[in-house]
Amino acid sequence: MRIAILDDYQDIARSCADWSRLPPGHEVTVFRDHVPDADVEGLRRRLEPFDIVCIVRERTTMRIGLIEKLPNLKLIVLGGTGSSVVDIAEAAKLGITVCGARPGGAGGVPAEEHTFALLMALARNIVPENQSVRSGGWQVGLARSLRGSTLAVLGLGRLGPNLAGFGRAFGMKVIAWSQNMTQEQASAAGAELVSKDELFRRADFLTVLLRLSERTVGMVGDRELSLMKKSAFLINTSRGPIVDNDALVRALAEKRIAGAALDVFASEPLAPDDPLRNTPGLLVTPHCGYVTEEQMRFYHTSQLEAILGFLEGRPINVLDERHQVHRPNTAELAAVSA
Repeated sequence: MRIAILDDYQDIARSCADWSRLPPGHEVTVFRDHVPDADVEGLRRRLEPFDIVCIVRERTTMRIGLIEKLPNLKLIVLGGTGSSVVDIAEAAKLGITVCGARPGGAGGVPAEEHTFALLMALARNIVPENQSVRSGGWQVGLARSLRGSTLAVLGLGRLGPNLAGFGRAFGMKVIAWSQNMTQEQASAAGAELVSKDELFRRADFLTVLLRLSERTVGMVGDRELSLMKKSAFLINTSRGPIVDNDALVRALAEKRIAGAALDVFASEPLAPDDPLRNTPGLLVTPHCGYVTEEQMRFYHTSQLEAILGFLEGRPINVLDERHQVHRPNTAELAAVSA
């Protein structure tokens, strides 16, 4: 069978799993570049020869309009335990199996670590100071102390308690809010439950950890940003559409907040001419909060194990409709944001 691994940006898929375990006669092709989801014909041409397609996290979406045009496709292997990029029920109707990664992950807290790394970079003015030294200059700004400052967590969820713990370790006060958060949940994470408006008003560093849904799209917009202190920073490592980036760019341009950091975007990879690449006061990273050596070895090894099981007639980690995660599509995002 022919196997495709998509969107291997760092060229690490071959070294993160022992693909020599595949029986003879199976061919693995790795694609480092990205074909946009909107280019259905381009994806069809690329994937038509393949029997098995491996998707890294959410980098490529395979909707039914694409899947039904791939006559050789037998197996889709994801890097997680749920699917927002494949319609599992529709794939099943076409006789296509969808498998995920082993439950449990690789351990560690990579997303929380990345979030706090961005927070530290903003607080310590790391990027401007680095750029100044590299261009022949010296000190250009002032750092901000974390002790006594307020870490505001928008949506505690699974990641928030660890992030709150990082903040407390640095002497930060932690406050939190989400639509369904209870006092018990906040207290268990060592956070004070506040209202949404109070969260934005009191924040020195506001981190976005919400899930993406119809009700969270555009939740951080002009109004919310206007509540923040001029000295405050915003960090989004959750999902791009939760923050209205046009509103964020305006807030930064008008110096209504001190700065921001983004690891996630509505469209990924960012277009070469996307204004976010050159917005003053904005630190951007390429959705790499989960990209650690340990995590990527886990993803690709899980994918290899799923393929081996499928080839042996005993597919493992098979996903069904219970594992379907709804992610707003382009039309829904536009409708909710309008």
